[in-house]
Amino acid sequence: MTSTRTPSAVAAVPRASYRSVLAVGEFRVLLAGLLMYCLGFEFEILGLSVLVYARTGSGFLAAVAFSAGFAPQAVAGAFFTSLADRLPPRAMISGGLLARAVPGLLIGLAPVMPVPLTLTVVAAAALVTPVFLAANSGLLPEVLHGDGYTLGRSLSGVISSGTQIAGLGLGGALLPVLSARWLLVFAGAVLVASAVVTRLGLRRRPARSTGVGGVDGSAGGARGTVRATLAGNRELLAIPGLRRLLLMQWLPAWFVTGAEALAVPYTESIGHQASAASLLLAGTPCGMLLGNLVVGRLCPPVVRERLVLPLTLLAGAPLLAFAWRPPLAVACLAMVVSGAGLAYTLGLQRAFADTVPRHLRGQGFGLASTGLMGGQGLLPSAFGGVASVLGAGGAMAIAGAGVLVGALLTRWRLPSTQKGANDTQPVHPEESRGGA
Repeated sequence: MTSTRTPSAVAAVPRASYRSVLAVGEFRVLLAGLLMYCLGFEFEILGLSVLVYARTGSGFLAAVAFSAGFAPQAVAGAFFTSLADRLPPRAMISGGLLARAVPGLLIGLAPVMPVPLTLTVVAAAALVTPVFLAANSGLLPEVLHGDGYTLGRSLSGVISSGTQIAGLGLGGALLPVLSARWLLVFAGAVLVASAVVTRLGLRRRPARSTGVGGVDGSAGGARGTVRATLAGNRELLAIPGLRRLLLMQWLPAWFVTGAEALAVPYTESIGHQASAASLLLAGTPCGMLLGNLVVGRLCPPVVRERLVLPLTLLAGAPLLAFAWRPPLAVACLAMVVSGAGLAYTLGLQRAFADTVPRHLRGQGFGLASTGLMGGQGLLPSAFGGVASVLGAGGAMAIAGAGVLVGALLTRWRLPSTQKGANDTQPVHPEESRGGA
């Protein structure tokens, strides 16, 4: 049986600062690696889309190229994220970044690679992404403790959102100077640099789970990994408080992404060129950056947790304005405010990290990421269908209503966490030495 976390329990957590968080060397390494990963990923997406469109003249294939790095992640997240706990985190993170560098380097340096093979290479590398990102997220509570962990997540969100904006802008500026092929090579080089930084900057730690071969360590290979992942997911989903925390993270992001996906048809419906959709698309990450900075920097832990519901409602309410087809400037402002509301996730981070058993920490973050990607992959298509009936503005307004209804239906409150001595306490440096 779960109950609401008491403010006094949260208030007992010492408040951290960005300065104290950035003073931790390994966190700076993780942050630098994340920045370079996001930058390389944005370059890769842009270069690949331009290259495929130039070779085929097909908008459909260009869209497939854009999504090729996303769709396989949901599959890998469902079946392979146990590796995030069953392999040493440093090796998993740096190895995953090297694998992600392969498409850019291979496609960019190959004279002419057939488009089907190009998309296959990108999709294959994408299978690694949720595993090494889960390893990255699972390592963070071992590097930062208490409120520092929440601020670390805040800074990671700021870096991710800011790099998304900067990466697309910088990539667009580089394209006239570099060809799409060389932009892909540049993307691969940035990802290689990220792998080197994390390999040299992170300490050696053992795997969190000892079952390196299978669920019980007796079976090896891919079958053992799949069985371990499925068993771990069942164990995680059996925790009632964790199920609610997962839904609280997933639902708003799913619906906001559904609204974002209609940026191009909406801008055209109000009389603008499709290129103006870039302004609308930049609104959400801009809002996320501002929201993470303000809520993470100015609000103590107890306030962040009390703001979960108000910020969630803020993520959905501005989207209701699209029912009246506002002009572009107002529409952009609505997306910025909606994006700022997504800072509600900062109030969930400690509860989520505390609720996930330590031996499944990496897989727990992988499960959260898998559900997020799966919904973000499905909802845009669903809202595209709604838009064909109600128009883009109407569908975007329904997405906003979905955020509000989801917040209420999931009884938006934080579950209590019961820490066990061997499960959810953060690992301190002296407890995590060794490993390969």
